[in-house]
Amino acid sequence: MQKHLKIINGKIITPRGILKGHTLYCIDGKIAAITTSHEEMDPCIEIDAGGAYVSPGFIDIHVHGGGGYDFMDNQVGEYMQIAATHARQGTTAMNPTTLSCGAEDLAATIRAYEQVAGADYNGARFIGLHIEGPYFAMNQRGAQDPRYIRNPDEQEYKALIASTHVIRRWSAAPELPGAIAFGKYLRSKQILPAIAHTDAIYEEVAAAYHQAGYTLATHLYSAMSGVTRRNAFRYAGVVESAYLLEDMFVELIADGRHLPAPLLKLAYRIKGADRIALITDAMRAAGTRVTESMLGSRKDGLKVIVEDGVAKLPDHSAFAGSIATCDLLVRNMMQLAEVPLEEAVRMMTQTPAVIMNVSASKGSLEKGKDADIVIFDEDILVRKTIVGGTVIFSAGQSA
Repeated sequence: MQKHLKIINGKIITPRGILKGHTLYCIDGKIAAITTSHEEMDPCIEIDAGGAYVSPGFIDIHVHGGGGYDFMDNQVGEYMQIAATHARQGTTAMNPTTLSCGAEDLAATIRAYEQVAGADYNGARFIGLHIEGPYFAMNQRGAQDPRYIRNPDEQEYKALIASTHVIRRWSAAPELPGAIAFGKYLRSKQILPAIAHTDAIYEEVAAAYHQAGYTLATHLYSAMSGVTRRNAFRYAGVVESAYLLEDMFVELIADGRHLPAPLLKLAYRIKGADRIALITDAMRAAGTRVTESMLGSRKDGLKVIVEDGVAKLPDHSAFAGSIATCDLLVRNMMQLAEVPLEEAVRMMTQTPAVIMNVSASKGSLEKGKDADIVIFDEDILVRKTIVGGTVIFSAGQSA
């Protein structure tokens, strides 16, 4: 029997604008219609949005954990707990993200992802694994564990990619020896190479972009070069390169801590909503009230402190991931960067879907796409999260 769902009395955010007086119909997990006509469907679940916004589900393409768990704990149950934690704040799809680690740990993370990928659970759906590291510039490691940082190893990455089909993205420093060949190989396997934790200058970024398809800058401004001087001459860094290469996508950690309002405004003014993906970069403390936590796996991670609304290394030398959820990112872009609601939502939905090549099924409310929906009020407080036409979270109900 097909599952029918209709949502009434909502302000529906679509590529055509915000529609009022319309009803959104879903059949068997897909959007069937958005129309002013009223049809009776039996059996049918009816949701009265009560004048709230009806939005595409949020897509977080860079997230490490939440609810007290990290993907690198390598446990199926903990994957599900992270997915449930973020779903309560409107996330309907995500790319679980690793950290620089040993080869055995990375293989275990992949195995855990493969086990949970086909499981039934109440949470955001996984749309591919994001490998962050270990091919980084040591000087830009941030909170990445220096024990594991190294140059691209052809034998290593080819063997890893051959062992699985779940890797969809890999972040690396493009200036490292072998990084161009690495990027080309990723592209040949339909894996997105992204620029991260890097000291590259413009010429190196441009070569990586044009020759190897590094079309995304991971968490813009964080752990990457800006203008530098070498032998008295100035060189544009990765930040400036991301702006100059007009079609390059960028991520923003809009948690209100990693980037202040002026930088959020600048990025939006230059790149626009079609080239910006909002990301949480959330670690395990997201969705908790702890003051001490662990970045990475429990057995081999780095101890961090949580204060001022962000995770930090204990010596305060660097941030260690955010504790944000997607609703906060949308709210901050509106309040801090003065971005219109539709544009803020697009950076949390449609643009991430385009980057991760899932826009045919996710990222906007259109006929035929997955019924991944979030209903939120004027303050971006989530009332309901719907994944594949099934309500998986309702505010006021116990988790």
